[in-house]
Amino acid sequence: MQFCVQTVKTMEGRGPNLSIDQVVRRKLQGLEVQTLRRGLLEIGRGDVGRTTRDGQDLISFCCNDYLGLSQHAEVKRAAADAVETFGVGAGASRLVTGNHPLYADLEDRLARLKGTEAALVFGSGYLANLGIPPVFAGSGDLIIADELSHASMRAGIQASQAESRFFQHNDIDDCRRILEQERIRFRHCLIMTEGVFSMDGDRAPLADLCDLAEIFDAWLMTDDAHGFGVLGVGRGSAVEDGVADRIPLQMGTLSKAVGSYGGFICASRPVIDLLVNRARSLIYATGLPPAVVAASCAALDIIERDDELVRLPMARALQFTQSLNLPDPESSIVPVIIGAAEEALTASEQLVQEGFLVTAIRPPTVPYDTARLRFTFAAHHSEADVERLADAVRETGLLP
Repeated sequence: MQFCVQTVKTMEGRGPNLSIDQVVRRKLQGLEVQTLRRGLLEIGRGDVGRTTRDGQDLISFCCNDYLGLSQHAEVKRAAADAVETFGVGAGASRLVTGNHPLYADLEDRLARLKGTEAALVFGSGYLANLGIPPVFAGSGDLIIADELSHASMRAGIQASQAESRFFQHNDIDDCRRILEQERIRFRHCLIMTEGVFSMDGDRAPLADLCDLAEIFDAWLMTDDAHGFGVLGVGRGSAVEDGVADRIPLQMGTLSKAVGSYGGFICASRPVIDLLVNRARSLIYATGLPPAVVAASCAALDIIERDDELVRLPMARALQFTQSLNLPDPESSIVPVIIGAAEEALTASEQLVQEGFLVTAIRPPTVPYDTARLRFTFAAHHSEADVERLADAVRETGLLP
C-alpha cells in the first residue's frame, strides 16, 4: 500500500495519462507530415521479374532477386521435394532438433564457394549481423564501422556492448585516423563494412581495409549481402577484389541473389564452432524450414556452374547507366538521388504509370534529403526492358 501511495504522489501534476493508441496516433501523424509513413502493399510476384500491384502488371526493378532463382524450376522442385521428405517446419532451434540433414550440405557448399574452412547458416541476414559482433567484441573492445553500415550491423554493434566509432563512408583516411587515436586503448578491435552498400550500390575499399586491419591488429567483417551471387563470378566482393583470404569474417545472405532465405557467415572452423556456442541469434532461433535450405542448395549449384547467368545483372546495370550517361555501376544497384521524400514518391508513381515498379527509398533508411529511386538489375531483365526503363526515366525529367 505504501508503494501505491508513493506512486500516486510522484505522478501528481503530470496531467492525464495518454493511452497507447493516443501516443501512437501522434507518432503516425508526425510521420505523415514528413511524408515518411509507410504501409504494406500487396505485390504479387510472377515469372521473369513481372509483378502485380493493385491489379496492374508491372516490371519490377527494385527486387533483390538478382539472378531470378526464386522462380527457377530446379530451385522450386528442390523445395517441394524437401517438404515431402522432411515436412514444412524445422520444429526447434538448431541446437535442439532443428538441425535437419540439409544444413550440412548447404554449409559445405557455402564454404567451398567462399574458399573458407567452414560456414554457419542463420535464420536471416539480420539475425546473422545481430549475433556475430557480440561474440567477438564486448566490454573493453572496439568496433569501427562505416557510417552507412546496414541497420542490422548497427543492431549487432549495439548488442555487443563494445565501444563503437563510425568512419565517414568509404573513407580510408578517416578509418585510419580513428584507429590511430583509439586502437591502443582496447583489447580487441573489429572493423565492419558492407561489400556492396545496399542503398548506394557502391563497393567498399576492401583491400585498403584489409591493410588497416593487419597494421592495427584488427579483424575485418564484411556484409556481402548484395555482392554474393553477382560479383567475383558469384563468389562475392572479396573475390572480385582479390582479398578473400584476408577477411576472417565473411557474412552474406541467401535471400537476394540466391533467391531463398537466411543469412550465413563463412570463416575458419574455430570461429564457426565458437559462434555455435555463443551467437544468441542462432542459439535461440528456430531453424530454417527444410524447403528453404534445399532451395538454397539448388540455387548455389546454379551459381557455381552458370557463369553467364551471374554476369547478366552487371551487364544490365551497365546498359542502364550508359543509356542515361550515368557513371558506370559498381554493382547491380543504381540509385538516382532525388532529395525530398515527397518528390521521390511522385517519381515512383510516374514510373508505375509507365509499367515499372521502382520503390521510393526514404529516411530513415537513407539520410534526410537523400530520398531516392533505387534501381536493381537482374538476370531476368531483357535488354528491351532496360531500354524502356531508361526511356521512362528520361521522360519523367528525373535526370538533368
